[in-house]
Amino acid sequence: MPTRATEIDVDGIKVRVTNRDKVYFPKLGRDGTKGAMIDYYLAVADRMVALLRDRPVHLQRFPDGIEGEEIYQKRVPAKHPDYLQTCTVTFPSGRTADALKITHPAAVIWAAQMGSVTLHPWQVRCPDTEHPDELRIDLDPQPGTGFAEARSVAIDVLKPLLDELGLVGYPKTSGGRGIHVFLRISTEWDFIAVRRAGIALAREVERRAPDAVTTSWWKEERGKRIFIDYNQNARDRTFASPYSVRKTPIATVSTPLTWTELADADPDDFTMATVPDFVAARPDPWAGIDDNPQSLTKLLEMVEADEERGLGDLPYPPNYPKMPGEPPRVQPSKKVAANWDEHGNPIRK
Repeated sequence: MPTRATEIDVDGIKVRVTNRDKVYFPKLGRDGTKGAMIDYYLAVADRMVALLRDRPVHLQRFPDGIEGEEIYQKRVPAKHPDYLQTCTVTFPSGRTADALKITHPAAVIWAAQMGSVTLHPWQVRCPDTEHPDELRIDLDPQPGTGFAEARSVAIDVLKPLLDELGLVGYPKTSGGRGIHVFLRISTEWDFIAVRRAGIALAREVERRAPDAVTTSWWKEERGKRIFIDYNQNARDRTFASPYSVRKTPIATVSTPLTWTELADADPDDFTMATVPDFVAARPDPWAGIDDNPQSLTKLLEMVEADEERGLGDLPYPPNYPKMPGEPPRVQPSKKVAANWDEHGNPIRK
């Protein structure tokens, strides 16, 4: 029997909430209800808004719980509460949409009320949706690897490289087996330049740990290594936001950490039930992320050095239009060897 609708006050805004008793995470029983998830987001909403303010956000919705239908919603419904704000974004296809713009904790709670388990923000802030202010590094474990391997790459390879470059990265658990590291950057560059900077950084990590890291877009070439998903810096590619719940049986949370905390972290320790107390017990490790936007100059110099080595762009996802300078999207096993050089570039005849 659905529970009656109620209204809750979220920093001065009334947000209508329905069906608090609906179970979203069956393994958790009464601790995994929609109401429990809303209460979690109330506890962390201020932290989320500080990081998501003015960002367009997509919603990963499970209106009947994580074992039900998944809806990945990029547009705010035409009929929505007056307290919500939107932001127009342009997709790779050239089409546009009015996405949810986070401006107030009420927007986060409205999203949870709509069955949004995870919020997926863009790496831009409205109204300038053409110039990212984040470079995002996605350490994605491949079959045969897991969180321990991703953590080793993050701490032993990536962090020292960032230190050498004078760059500051902010790590978080993905909520699964991976690790995300965000760099706040100045908004001088477009998506293409930021993505190329991310590729150069990923390639250098791969050079330093070739047995542990891969930048290959093609799964057949990755092996048991950590894939650095450079395409997460392309237009319209989004991450789970900091403090978002994930679609896992125990409701894990993508949790910002210090580098010291990451060294001893277990992603399963950070859940909808545990994160509010964890957050309240220590200073915000990402509190200074907006203080000093960083330059991509050194990474773009690395792009130029790679090009001199014959290393150009890498493939985009299949739903993107053909991009300038991009190599053909041909699966390696389907290539005719005589048509390609040692760097994987097509030989012009």
